[in-house]
Amino acid sequence: MLRKLAIVAALVLSTNAQTVGAQPFPSKPIKVVVPFPPGAFNDTLGRTLAQEFAKGFAPGSHVDNKPGGGTVIGTDFVAKSAPDGHTILIVAFPFALINSLHPQSKIDVTRDFTALAWAGSTPNILVVNPNSPYKSVKDLLAAAKAKPGSIPYASTGNGTSNHLSMELFKLMSATDLNHIPYKGSAPAVTDLIGGQVQAMFDNVPNVIQHIKAGRLRALGITSTKRSPAMPDLPTIDEAGVPGYQVSVWFGVVAPAATPKDVVAKLNTEINRILGLPEVKERFSQGGIDIVGGASDLFDKHVREQVTTWGRVVKEGNIRVD
Repeated sequence: MLRKLAIVAALVLSTNAQTVGAQPFPSKPIKVVVPFPPGAFNDTLGRTLAQEFAKGFAPGSHVDNKPGGGTVIGTDFVAKSAPDGHTILIVAFPFALINSLHPQSKIDVTRDFTALAWAGSTPNILVVNPNSPYKSVKDLLAAAKAKPGSIPYASTGNGTSNHLSMELFKLMSATDLNHIPYKGSAPAVTDLIGGQVQAMFDNVPNVIQHIKAGRLRALGITSTKRSPAMPDLPTIDEAGVPGYQVSVWFGVVAPAATPKDVVAKLNTEINRILGLPEVKERFSQGGIDIVGGASDLFDKHVREQVTTWGRVVKEGNIRVD
């Protein structure tokens, strides 16, 4: 009798354990890690997702800003998190450069992560302090060639799209400007407006309001065509650097071993959020083109970016401190 009771108890415990283990996803709040400080579109995207997750999909979801190390700190944190879908990472252009610019981190973004969704893309804009003498790309090029290394330019950190956009600009125009890396867009733009630095490339949503308010002067945009939001602003290509083009992108990833059904649920929910009229309008006003779509689409894009920019880093002999 005791043996039978023990067997029944074991079966009950086993069934309960299986039920707990098979809890539907999500079973707790989702932590959305942003490897940048607050104040730029990466943070906006993360907060938009977390706020919408919290409305019913995963109550209590929140953003966790983990800036530093050229995005390596936050990226490494998520790579080492439990692959259960409850910790995800907002990624952008610098994500594809970790392999080539930060090999000491031991992170391989194509091995350590699984793509969830491609959120959107935007060009960068070349902006200068409005009190500077540079009223066109050609003015800036002429000054840079006259006194190589004398013009300080800001970036949002080593290996960011802002940094690589200027390095490509320098490479293609045979000029030299002095790199001053910052920890994020907000402090870099603040110093540009204040005159501590003279120029920078930055994502459209980070500077468009400053341009409209006259706090910054725009010289060119990195897309192949002019932006409908600023039709009078020339592309860098037509303004003086033929063939120049850079596209900045944003997306969401999770640790590599995240189950496929969890990836599918997150992809569906993120696409739902990106399709909300108020989100589409807000992102559009900030110069972001929403992409969305299957996780495989974003995975393919990331792999292509790793290859493309890895080659630029190698050929340009670009290093970070």
